[in-house]
Amino acid sequence: MTYVLAYDIGTTGVKTCLFAVEKQIRLLSSAQEGYGLYLLDNGGAEQEPEEWWQAMCRTTKAIFDRTETAPEQIAGLSFCSQMQGLVLVDREGRPVRRAMSYMDQRAGAELKKGLAHGPQIAGANVVKLLKCLRATGAVPSSVKDPVWKYKWVQAHEPENFRRTDKWLDVKEYLLLRCTGRAVMTEDSAYAALLYDTRKRAWSQPLCKMFGVNMDHLPPVIQAADQVGGLTGQAAAELGLRPGTPVFGGGGDAALIGVGAGAAAVGSTHIYCGTSGWVSTVTDRQLVDVDAMIAAIVGAQPGRYNYFAEMETAGKCLEWVKDHLALDEIGVYLEKKDVAGSREAVYTSLYDYLTETVEKIPPGSGGVIFTPWLHGNRCPFEDPAAAGMFFNIRLDTGKTELIRAVLEGICFHLRWMLECQARKVQTSDPIRFVGGGALSPVTARILADVTGRTVQTVASPQNAGSVGAAAVMAVGLGLVPDLDAVGTLIPPERTFSPRTENRAVYDRNYAVFRKLYAANKSHFRALNG
Repeated sequence: MTYVLAYDIGTTGVKTCLFAVEKQIRLLSSAQEGYGLYLLDNGGAEQEPEEWWQAMCRTTKAIFDRTETAPEQIAGLSFCSQMQGLVLVDREGRPVRRAMSYMDQRAGAELKKGLAHGPQIAGANVVKLLKCLRATGAVPSSVKDPVWKYKWVQAHEPENFRRTDKWLDVKEYLLLRCTGRAVMTEDSAYAALLYDTRKRAWSQPLCKMFGVNMDHLPPVIQAADQVGGLTGQAAAELGLRPGTPVFGGGGDAALIGVGAGAAAVGSTHIYCGTSGWVSTVTDRQLVDVDAMIAAIVGAQPGRYNYFAEMETAGKCLEWVKDHLALDEIGVYLEKKDVAGSREAVYTSLYDYLTETVEKIPPGSGGVIFTPWLHGNRCPFEDPAAAGMFFNIRLDTGKTELIRAVLEGICFHLRWMLECQARKVQTSDPIRFVGGGALSPVTARILADVTGRTVQTVASPQNAGSVGAAAVMAVGLGLVPDLDAVGTLIPPERTFSPRTENRAVYDRNYAVFRKLYAANKSHFRALNG
């Protein structure tokens, strides 16, 4: 029996999982703690790296307080984390400023100056677009892409920029904190959109074109590579043995599919956490510039995840909890044993939603919700896009609105799935993971809306951590590759689409597809 620790570094919190790896990857215990996401008036979205680390330390110690496994039994630790953040550190490894989240959208002027000028295709300078596609297979055409965050700091915070020694992503900062070594896994390097996937190296031409100092870019490693051992200080703070092997791991976009059991070429999975996405594994690079979809580097060399992302998915359900049904949910939770467990609260939230939504007929009485609470990325890029309820009438109640939120999320996922199908063959069945998959009613709606068979796995909210454990299993020599791990994650439940609901969902979806185009100018007028 081999014991490993996996840290899932999300947008709103860290979840630390203890796994036993043998013939299966088995979850033994977990602990979770939240931290801040600081939204600024200028479109900024920031986090404090020290909060990530302290949450890691406290949850690690909590694991050993509630299990018989000893710290010295841990064979390795690794990460699954949010991606496309910007963590700039000085020569001592200290952040020069708060981390800029993937949600940060203040670098519009830097994007326009750096890419959107002269003759254009899909909003990008033709020459620069072709250079990007030739090197990376993608284009940094979103205001939220890391290179524009980097350029924003250079333009607006010159003192912080002067102190910068290395450009890191979220988990890379934590790898540095653990081992003292600054590196970047290949999937994170690719997500910076400055990595030449043919040469497997940072692209000097792209760095020169965008004005990026290549000395700021760390060495690139693979997900299953050992970065080093825990330093004495890091081990003391975490409560682990000095020298414990630390493996590269991966971003959530690379590892959640592995943890979903969708690692083989042609496998499609849908994730519904804070954000949401549709991802299909390919063995070649693809890009759909118009729909903002690209095949990003996966956790296994030679594999890519054709990836379409929405900014807010599960975050919409949090909004429901906090602003639409707070009183009802509060009363509901008082009847449940949720003390001391953030995860238990959210599991109970999904239980509440299931009980409530199942009483409402499909289609929500014609009410349609747009899940763009923090702008949107795919299949259209618009930071001004916003959520709305469309077609409210006198007989519309709160429960119809709640169901409309779930259906709106699924409509957008269907939209992205259809965009993917223009370039690749998506799978049927589809694996469904993330907190949203905790609710069987959401899985049923997703199956009905998409017309696909939907499969969920055990503990779908832990898919990223399972993926990180799989990476360690490869790195420790316990399994030959990630394909071998995929067979060890069977579906727990299967949901087939119900033909009787197809007509109403097709009708509502057709209207949903038109709402952005009809309101684009209004979003711009109200939200800039």
